[in-house]
Amino acid sequence: MKDTVSITGAAHTDRIHDSASKHVTGAADYTDDIAMPEGALHAYLGVSDVAHAKLRGIDYTNVLATPGVVGVLTADDVPGVNDISPTGLNDEPVFPTDLIQFHGQPLFAVIAETREIARHAAEKAKIDCEVLPHALDPIAALNAGYPHVTAPLKLERGDVDPALDAAPNRVKGRMAVGGQDHMYLEGHIAFAIPGEDDDVIVNCSTQHPSEAQHMVAHVLGVPSNAVVVNVRRMGGGFGGKESQMNLFCAVAAIAAKKWNRAVKIRPDRDQDMTATGKRHDFVIDYDVAFDDAGRIQAVDGSFVARCGFSADLSGPVTDRALFHADNAYFYPNVRLNSHPMKTNTVSNTAFRGFGGPQGVIVAERMIEEIAYATGQDPLDVRKANFYGCEGRNLTPYHQEVEDNILDRLIGELEETSAYRQRRADIIAFNKTSPVLKKGIALTPVKFGISFTATWYNQAGALVHVYNDGSIHLNHGGTEMGQGLNTKVAQVVAEAFQVDFERIKITKTTTEKVPNTSATAASSGTDLNGMAALNAVEQIKERLTAFACETWNVAPEEVRFHANQVHIGKDTLSFDAFIKQAYLARVQLSAAGFYKTPKIHWDRAKGQGRPFYYYAYGAACSEVTIDTLTGEYRVERTDILHDVGRSLNPVLDKGQVEGAFIQGMGWLTTEELWWDDAGRLRTHAPSTYKIPLASDRPRVFNVNLADWSENRELTIKRSKAVGEPPFMLGISVFEALSMAVASVADYSECPRLDAPATPERVLMAVARLQGTV
Repeated sequence: MKDTVSITGAAHTDRIHDSASKHVTGAADYTDDIAMPEGALHAYLGVSDVAHAKLRGIDYTNVLATPGVVGVLTADDVPGVNDISPTGLNDEPVFPTDLIQFHGQPLFAVIAETREIARHAAEKAKIDCEVLPHALDPIAALNAGYPHVTAPLKLERGDVDPALDAAPNRVKGRMAVGGQDHMYLEGHIAFAIPGEDDDVIVNCSTQHPSEAQHMVAHVLGVPSNAVVVNVRRMGGGFGGKESQMNLFCAVAAIAAKKWNRAVKIRPDRDQDMTATGKRHDFVIDYDVAFDDAGRIQAVDGSFVARCGFSADLSGPVTDRALFHADNAYFYPNVRLNSHPMKTNTVSNTAFRGFGGPQGVIVAERMIEEIAYATGQDPLDVRKANFYGCEGRNLTPYHQEVEDNILDRLIGELEETSAYRQRRADIIAFNKTSPVLKKGIALTPVKFGISFTATWYNQAGALVHVYNDGSIHLNHGGTEMGQGLNTKVAQVVAEAFQVDFERIKITKTTTEKVPNTSATAASSGTDLNGMAALNAVEQIKERLTAFACETWNVAPEEVRFHANQVHIGKDTLSFDAFIKQAYLARVQLSAAGFYKTPKIHWDRAKGQGRPFYYYAYGAACSEVTIDTLTGEYRVERTDILHDVGRSLNPVLDKGQVEGAFIQGMGWLTTEELWWDDAGRLRTHAPSTYKIPLASDRPRVFNVNLADWSENRELTIKRSKAVGEPPFMLGISVFEALSMAVASVADYSECPRLDAPATPERVLMAVARLQGTV
């Protein structure tokens, strides 16, 4: 007889975010909401006002004379190692001792009775320094002979130079791709509470609790087991809280142990933006050869990145830019080189896509160049160069593309968006409209899923079943609004066949799950979902053995279903069964573990299988520009995205929508600008423009490819969703380019740099019209 009773919150069903009501009512607790104990202090950073200088000394007399100031924290107060570099290169001090390397670099921290006292006192220090020449952008740094912050990467396959020389067509160009601030709603914050002996508890907003734990232990000179890091939730992260939280955790912990009082540090938005890293901006030189049909024969690319004063995560970020410089296209002969340049700016860091978007957009620029050179629709050039079957399925890093669904995905979106008819209508419109011009583009994305640092592809989880049948879930991932906790709880609920409401999702803490990886690389659900499932399967195996022994049945006669356990002909409620198992001394707790199979990577050779699988997507966007002002709006966007067999379709669609808007913002309005002195001038919402609700497409159709299923054994055959749809925003950029090109009858590629601000659009129009 078929079961008709079901559970709430099963996998593959829509389920509201577990904290959604708390988010909208203000009931969700963040780090700053934790009640401070008696005697708690506040810290604030004192920063440099020059971009590059020898630090001769700092006079704190006026700082210490300020009423309410308890003391000043400097490099001399670091009891352990004065370094918080996430890659162990010893190039990122908590506070510098002799060299200032960027404008806004933290030099010390003021500890005071209130945050306002600390903030104002930090301005009173007198800094004595010898100003040195500085280089702010990657090309200036390259020309000035600045070093790489980490070893560059080279990817190569085939005979590049002969192929470039022999091809009938060849285009060379340069593209500048801007960075991006994370602009999370909740800024950086850390709150440290000292304990006995070496112990300290740090509550903070980080994507990587284990790294924060290790860094605090490193600067305190204590073992990691003395440090506990707790994260209940974040108000956004986007990569900006993967390594950048190290500074704030270290300062709070050092101060807490020095004064033996709880210490909180929370910078204001301006200091948050000037003192922490951003998405890397790149200058990319490309050389692409192709035949008369527009099929690529060879590619040579040089990716020069502004990395900042230290390495941070620039090595893997610039590596991933090369990994995705092919996007969805097969390059028969290819050579790609990274140049991670040291600059006198804040060290850039992880951001959604982790270098991948900067690689993808250059692939799309080359496709665009070929389309204009051959007089074709760019979509036809894209389709002609897609990865295919054997002989056309090898990436520049020698991984085979085995799960390609691009032809079906693109074909479906091309039809449902009416791309061909709309493009023809737009071309006709542009012929008769002297001021307003339209553009349309349909762009794909192929994005590799896994940490390229292979050892990060592991996760742990802890599941308790209490003797009343309630379930406690803890895992190593962090919740930043993306719905990770909800998805993992759905996996656990379905595995136990109990209602979602039975599961209590608890804060991420290094006390329960050790050595966790960052919640990043779109791998949070893949890793932690599998670890949680492993823990449940261990418990169920014990419960099944108990049932078999007690009821004298075979294992296949024990079945968990709809809050009940069926044992032979008997049926017990889940609660009653668990109670009996407890009385029989069955262990009802398990630590789960998972490591991603198949992946391997040899960086020295530039070869391997760094990605377990690929996620795919496509977007078709239509824009209108005003050629007199450069202003524009997005009229319509249609998206079809591949998330495999979705664990939670409504959450996944939300991630696709948000990623698209954030990607669109990166390429349109979000411009980072430093003045000649090295000061970041776009350092607040007043000067840095993220997309508003009014900037979204007027018509916004988002669909998941519900026919897709991951061919690899991921959690419930789903696919990652955090990062891949970010690159769908490139469709807006490409549509803007078509609209600009129309003023010169599509005779040449406009070569827009990113972000395509209204000013850049206006200048490109004027250039093509010959008025500048």
